[in-house]
Amino acid sequence: MGKLSREAVVDQALEIGSAEGLQAVTIRRLAQELGVTPMALYWHFKNKEQLIIGMADHLVEGFVITEDYDRPWQEQLRELVAGLIKVLRHYPCAAAVLEEVDHITVPSFLRVWDTGLGLAKQAGFSYEESCLISRYLLQGAIALAAGPANRRPGLSDQDAAEHVRVKRVSLQSLPPDVYPHIVEMAGPLCERGTAEFYDTFGVDLLVTGIETLAARLHRD
Repeated sequence: MGKLSREAVVDQALEIGSAEGLQAVTIRRLAQELGVTPMALYWHFKNKEQLIIGMADHLVEGFVITEDYDRPWQEQLRELVAGLIKVLRHYPCAAAVLEEVDHITVPSFLRVWDTGLGLAKQAGFSYEESCLISRYLLQGAIALAAGPANRRPGLSDQDAAEHVRVKRVSLQSLPPDVYPHIVEMAGPLCERGTAEFYDTFGVDLLVTGIETLAARLHRD
């Protein structure tokens, strides 16, 4: 076996986390899967905390949208959010990984955050408003990437279908006089729509809100 790369370690960690959940990712388990001793991994990551940071950085690595002052900020903001969702959706454990780390320790995420701040500033928002907008957008993108279109780690097709069926029956069994709309919409509430529709609708909801606020700001 050739020299073990940092990327190979992180890729394997993300595969395990996506299949079995983040709790299954350990130095010992990684060493076993990669056919090396645990000490071989310490050349790259001294502990699990550093490993999780490496996983988080790898999730967003390569996804860079640089501000372009010649293009509408709305267009760039939509690309930023949609693109971030797309790269995070590749790994079902992405949201769990990003929840475990301080984003300040993740260089790739910092670059995305910085671009979000710049685009909000281009839109005419104050520093305080830009900070809030960037946080809402990035957290929204992370939440969308972990949404219903992603299956829970470890569930087979059959188990996933059964989980949806049980949840739908539970909602339909609620008192209709108390929860009329939940009972009425139990099917679509539980069924997993396509990732494309889920993501597109979510991005529209997030970005349109920012566009509306910006238009109101300029109107006032």
